[in-house]
Amino acid sequence: MNEKPLPLSALEQWPVPPDRTTVRERLAGELAGLNRKIVVLDDDPTGVQTVHDIYVYTDWSAETLLEAFRAPEPMFFILTNSRGFSRQKTIEVHTEIARNIAAASRETGMDYVLISRSDSTLRGHYPTETQTLRTVLEAENGMRFDGEILIPFFREGGRYTMNDIHYVAGKDGLIPAGQTEFARDRTFGYRSSDLKEYIEEKHAGAIRASETASVGLDVLRAGDCSAVRELLTGISGFGKVIVNAIDYVDLEVFAIGFIQAVRAGKRFMFRSAAGITKVLGGISDRPLLSRGELHDAENRNGGLIVVGSHVNKTTLQLEQLRMMTEIRFIEFDVTTAKDETAFQRERSRVLAEEMEALRSGQTVAVYTSRKRMDADTGNAEDDLKLALRISEAVTGFVKELEIRPRFIIAKGGITSSEVGTKGLKVKRAKVMGQILPGIPVWQTGPESRFPGLPYVIFPGNVGDENALLEAVKKLI
Repeated sequence: MNEKPLPLSALEQWPVPPDRTTVRERLAGELAGLNRKIVVLDDDPTGVQTVHDIYVYTDWSAETLLEAFRAPEPMFFILTNSRGFSRQKTIEVHTEIARNIAAASRETGMDYVLISRSDSTLRGHYPTETQTLRTVLEAENGMRFDGEILIPFFREGGRYTMNDIHYVAGKDGLIPAGQTEFARDRTFGYRSSDLKEYIEEKHAGAIRASETASVGLDVLRAGDCSAVRELLTGISGFGKVIVNAIDYVDLEVFAIGFIQAVRAGKRFMFRSAAGITKVLGGISDRPLLSRGELHDAENRNGGLIVVGSHVNKTTLQLEQLRMMTEIRFIEFDVTTAKDETAFQRERSRVLAEEMEALRSGQTVAVYTSRKRMDADTGNAEDDLKLALRISEAVTGFVKELEIRPRFIIAKGGITSSEVGTKGLKVKRAKVMGQILPGIPVWQTGPESRFPGLPYVIFPGNVGDENALLEAVKKLI
């Protein structure tokens, strides 16, 4: 656990990758013969930050899964929002999802590749989610998963894996993930930046670091797809495999070998960030969304920005946004959350001020006070419950709106999920693309409170200090 920060130039010290056009042509041929639905279970709404023209479903009923399996798109997302769940609820939800995936697969005769998409900074209910999925799907479908593949690479957010160590890029260089603020998360904290040690840590020693295999950058930069296939062919018993990557071409080379192993009879589950979803989904590159694609010229109401995330990056971005004097900033004092009467009074005040501004055509930024509230019981589950109570109140600032905003931005994973599902009541949304790298935009479905609304899902841990400011400038 003595990993050291590296300069950004360390990314340039690896061999030049193989010709990307050739790799992509070969990958397209492999994907054409895969004939499996790519099913992505997303523990918050930000996992679509690398794709476009793909649908996200916000429930996991048997009917919804069957509809998704029958749809023509090669891939679909199910938003679980499980990062905001207790461990027990996570198990219950993933048990239900797994049973419904198995039933839809049987009904349609369509096999699948399963991706458990989570945070690129390694937070989330791991290994609870993948262990639950494995147990239930093996029982339901009468098959066996040979292995689990971990790929936290996410270039758009500056997340890179080299020599099995996962890094988070910042202005000071490449910081080992275990040394970042994300590793100190009260619910999902960890110590190890070396992914082999991370796996051992999260499995409480039941799986040793020495037992985990990895695909190195030297193999991927040599374009050695056969070496990838051979390594995966030798994995069994739900063995763990780490994939190093610093560019999408690394994932593309890996994917060729992976598909070859799958077609040879091997079965794997992914625990990954958003990078591999784009590759296995065969999603093409597209430019960032333009102002013309996002701007509703006929709507004269103001736009709404809801900020719930408490990570330092969000706070810095909020401070930069204050440069826009035309925005009305409303602080939601969450320190009132332990007093029911005071809390309800504060909610009413914020909602009234918000709607007054929106009606006047002014864009509003509603943000939670930057001091994090904890239950002070020493129990992480109690802290999570308090956070969810605050999140429900924040959701109400959208759910109880009486007018349609010109746009909505939600900052933070749990915040954006709650706003999308409970505030906007979205059941099925189309991913339009990204407003900035790693920051996706949904087009809300006809069933939602505001159909066709551009809904920007802004992760708490993505973008530089000016990113929120830049996104808002595109919209007003």
